[in-house]
Amino acid sequence: MAEAHLNRIATATPRHEVHDTFRRFAGYQITEPKIHTAFARLAERSQVNTRWSVLEPLPDATGTADGFYRLDRFPRTGERMARYEREAPALAGMALDRLAFDGSEVTHLILATCTGFAAPGLDHWIIREYGLPNDVERTIVGFMGCQAAINALKLARHAVRSDPRARVLVVNLELCSLHLQPSSEVEQLLCFLLFADGCSAALVTAEEEGFRMDGFHAALFPDASDQITWHIGDAGFDMTLAGTVPLTLARALPDHTRAILGGANHGDIDLWAVHPGGRSILDAVMHGLDIPPEGLDTSRTVLRDNGNMSSATVMFVLEQMLARSEAGQRGVALAFGPGLSAETMRFTAC
Repeated sequence: MAEAHLNRIATATPRHEVHDTFRRFAGYQITEPKIHTAFARLAERSQVNTRWSVLEPLPDATGTADGFYRLDRFPRTGERMARYEREAPALAGMALDRLAFDGSEVTHLILATCTGFAAPGLDHWIIREYGLPNDVERTIVGFMGCQAAINALKLARHAVRSDPRARVLVVNLELCSLHLQPSSEVEQLLCFLLFADGCSAALVTAEEEGFRMDGFHAALFPDASDQITWHIGDAGFDMTLAGTVPLTLARALPDHTRAILGGANHGDIDLWAVHPGGRSILDAVMHGLDIPPEGLDTSRTVLRDNGNMSSATVMFVLEQMLARSEAGQRGVALAFGPGLSAETMRFTAC
């Protein structure tokens, strides 16, 4: 049976840097001075310096330049989806152009997204614009949140192992900044301050280049099913990211260590590609899996420079690791999502 390899990864972010202005925009929604002070203090501890959005913020942080957001008006679900449909192709194109692949050779297209839906959608656009065959096998991984990239790679591995001639294009695109909600709750506002827009594109084949994907493990934590939720409402997508998630992960992950590592020892793992869902998430995973602090340096760098881009984020981490890895190094990738659940992948650098 052929082994599947993650050959190349390319990433892209939009041009508008929004972290400070969106932070002030969120702060304007708090009227109680003591709560505002607490919010500002907690926001400073997020370890996020820059985030990128398809939306251009106003300099005074009272909304966006085109009126998509205003302090007194937030868009309805239809407006958000229309904006996703309009903005997604350009961002996807940036990542796909950087991947440098031959579209005519692609046999499978896997698209992961949870922040927007349209049909015919982004998959059709990619096929048309990049010359993919009209009989390309398409799969959309939808609404799985930040862990969807691992699921997409798992599907790509299945395709290659079943047919060594398969060439799988994997795209993760998220426009999280389209889903801000009016709120004066500190926990909810801090959640919004993590998320940003980004896209990754990757090629998976049987060619021995990049990272060999050795195996996967899925873990569901049913007792914590209400800690990450994602529902479609009349006024947009409503997300819950409970403050208890880090504690749950720190307690639950040790029971899955053997399966996550595939029987290897901690000392055998050179690369830890952990989805940077936030500073506290990374701290919890570090303690739960007994990862040395320096093992999460790449994840913390991606968090600092980009925030949490949902499913695309762990691919940004893998991209950086792929660029500087040495043959024989072993790695583990982890990402988390609604459920509460975790998806993990073991890999080896070629």
